[in-house]
Amino acid sequence: MIIIVMGVSGSGKTTIGKLLADSLDWEFSDADSFHSPENIEKMRCAIPLSEADRIPWLQDLQTAIKHWLQENKNVVLACSALKDSYRQFLVLDSVCIKLVYLKGSYELIQMRLQERSNHYMSEKLLDSQFYTLEEPLDALCIDVAQPPQIIVQNIRAALEI
Repeated sequence: MIIIVMGVSGSGKTTIGKLLADSLDWEFSDADSFHSPENIEKMRCAIPLSEADRIPWLQDLQTAIKHWLQENKNVVLACSALKDSYRQFLVLDSVCIKLVYLKGSYELIQMRLQERSNHYMSEKLLDSQFYTLEEPLDALCIDVAQPPQIIVQNIRAALEI
């Protein structure tokens, strides 16, 4: 099974994804590590990525997902997956791939981004993240205002894993 933990920057994808993977003894992967140096530099400079910037990133993610499915690996992937078209591109098998949407208010996410250090994603891009976000209708929706351990428990209970 592959669980894609999705949401805007600052929603807790990496934190929750790592905790979830650890609790299941699964592999964890962060979609940020698939970005090109050019994309990272753009985000560091508070320049939103274009669709052209995202295409190679999404293709690399899809290739990794295909490999994980072929290898029958259990993986938690932290990935923004903000648009429905991105999710359709990544969810190659709706039985084996589950979406978990970490949902939070603009104010909560903004506060988290202001407190975060050592991350290239600029807080100035939060508006574009929320503007781009197309909330999924087919995902497990989790309120990120809860403590991380509770979020992980709720995900495991809802997905029965």
